[in-house]
Amino acid sequence: MNDIFTEAMVDKFANDLLIGLSREENKLVLDEFEEIRKNINLISEIENIELVEPMTHPFDTPGVELRDDEVKESISIDDAFSNCDVFEGNEIKVPKVVE
Repeated sequence: MNDIFTEAMVDKFANDLLIGLSREENKLVLDEFEEIRKNINLISEIENIELVEPMTHPFDTPGVELRDDEVKESISIDDAFSNCDVFEGNEIKVPKVVE
């Protein structure tokens, strides 16, 4: 089966994300990871794959170019925190929304 992900790992991740999984759902996740692993191995077997230039995005859109990043002035941390009720250091405290 899958030698990278284990049932315990999937359970831990699911619990961390607050989405408990049944045994059947856990097995489905492990099966998905196994399928991904197989496909990744298939890609590495493609002849001359190292000669293919990596894509910046998944669609071939001739004439469309990504814009250059521009560094712009932003407000100071003190100004940003002036709208906050409670903050500690550089972190804003917010009400807990999940239990």
